Amino acid sequence: MQSLRKKFPVLNQCIYANTASAGLLSEDLMEWRQGHDLDFLIGGSEMKAKGFAHMPEIKKTVGKFFHCKPENVALVPNFSLGLNMLLEGLSRDKKILLLQNDYPSVNWPFETRNFNREYVDIDEHMEENIYEKVKSGSIDVLALSLVQWVSGVRIDLDFVKQLKKDFPKLLIIGDGTQFCGTETFNFEKSGFDVLGTSAYKWLLAGYGNAFFLVKDTAMDQFELKGIGNGSVDNDQSKRNSIPFCKFLEPGHLDSFNFGSFEFALNFLDEIGLEHIQAHLQKLSNTAKTAFSELGLLEQSVLERKQHSTIFNIKGDEKLFKRLTEENVVASPRGGGIRLSFHFYNTEDEIDAIAKLLKS
Repeated sequence: MQSLRKKFPVLNQCIYANTASAGLLSEDLMEWRQGHDLDFLIGGSEMKAKGFAHMPEIKKTVGKFFHCKPENVALVPNFSLGLNMLLEGLSRDKKILLLQNDYPSVNWPFETRNFNREYVDIDEHMEENIYEKVKSGSIDVLALSLVQWVSGVRIDLDFVKQLKKDFPKLLIIGDGTQFCGTETFNFEKSGFDVLGTSAYKWLLAGYGNAFFLVKDTAMDQFELKGIGNGSVDNDQSKRNSIPFCKFLEPGHLDSFNFGSFEFALNFLDEIGLEHIQAHLQKLSNTAKTAFSELGLLEQSVLERKQHSTIFNIKGDEKLFKRLTEENVVASPRGGGIRLSFHFYNTEDEIDAIAKLLKS
C-alpha cells in the first residue's frame, strides 16, 4: 500500500484522516478526467453520445464489482436522491425500523413522509435489539447504514443475512456510503434487498455519482413514479416497458461523473479489495488499541467485536484546533472528533496522532 500513496499528493502535506468526509482524488483519475473533458472540448455532442452509450458497460462494471446483475443496477447522482425516489413508490402503510441518530439522508426521508416508525439505539446490543423488534412481527422495513457516519460502528453483515433468512418478508434497505470500497461485498448473497451508495468517499470516485442495487424479489414492494426521457434511453416506444431501475434514471447520466466511478472501481479492483480489507483491519485494530488506551472511545464501541476504520474520539474545539495545526485533517462530529483511515493511511500515522493526543 505504501507505493500507492504517491498517487495522492495531499498525503505529502498532512495526515489525511478524513475519508469518511471525502475520499481523495488520485493523480490517475485526475488525468482521466482531464482527458475526458479534452475529448468533450474537441468532440462536442458526438463525444457525449458515446458517453451515454457507454452507461450499460459501466453498469456491468458495477455489477461485477458488487456481484449484482447489471440490469439491477441504477446509476444516480447521490444516495439521498435515489432513496427519496424509491420511497415515493413505497406504500405509506409500511412500518419502518430505523437506527437512532443514523445518517440524516437515511432517516429523514422516512420521517418527512410520516411513515410509522420505531427506533433502535446504536450500541453494543444493536443487533440483538433489531432482532427483537423484527421478531415482534410489526416491522415491514429495516433501513440503516452499514457503517455509522459519526461513530464508525458497523452492522454485523452475517447478522443481516440471518435476519433476512429468519424473516424473508422483511425489506432490508442499506446505505453503503461509509462501507463500500473497504472490503469485498457480494450483494446477491447478502441479506440486503436494496443497497444504495454515494461513491465519493471510500470508493474514491469524486462527487456526482452513486448507485443502487435492487434484488428482483424486492421490486414488487415499490410502485416507482420517477420517469423521463432517460428512462427509455431516448426511445419513446419503450414508454410502457420500462425496467425497474430505469425509473431511478429519468434524466441524462453524466459521462464525466460515472466515467470517474468506473475508473475508480477498476483502480480498486487492480489493488484488490482483499488486500485493502486486510490493511484496513490492521489500521482498525491499531487505532482502537491506541485510542482506547487513552480513554477516548465510548464503551459501546469498545464492547463491539468488529469495528470500521472510523473512530470518534472524545475531544473539544481546542483539541480539534490543535490537530489541525499539526496538519491532521479530521472532522468535528457528534460532540467529538471523527478520524477515519483508508488504505493510503499507515499505522505510523495513527501512532503519530496518538502521540499528539497524549501531549
